[in-house]
Amino acid sequence: MGHQPITSKEGLALVDQVRKLAMRLPEVSEQVDAFGHTSFRVNDKPFVMLGEGGAEGPSLSIKTLPSTQEHLLQQGNFYKTPYIGQHGWVSILGKNVTEWKEIESYLVEGYLRSAPKRLAKLVQPT
Repeated sequence: MGHQPITSKEGLALVDQVRKLAMRLPEVSEQVDAFGHTSFRVNDKPFVMLGEGGAEGPSLSIKTLPSTQEHLLQQGNFYKTPYIGQHGWVSILGKNVTEWKEIESYLVEGYLRSAPKRLAKLVQPT
């Protein structure tokens, strides 16, 4: 797995689509870490991360509730995020993302898990 910033056409398109959804939420910031992962954060806590590091192409990782994680893992396209999966994170390869409405609902769930109460109450789950 490489430690490169996202530069592929597919990766940049994935980041752009996630940015459109994540930045609608209150007080979200975007950050690129030392590993080249792009994350969207609230209160400096990440709730979605994107990375690029191999022949598989770009991937999207989302912080979910344990019950949502279990459900997504059973679907087949999602997998437990390496290193942080035990905290409810699931990942999907960008090429497998087909349903953006569904992804948006998981982003909101991740946001609500990470946001302070004062911000969470401003968001209506989709």
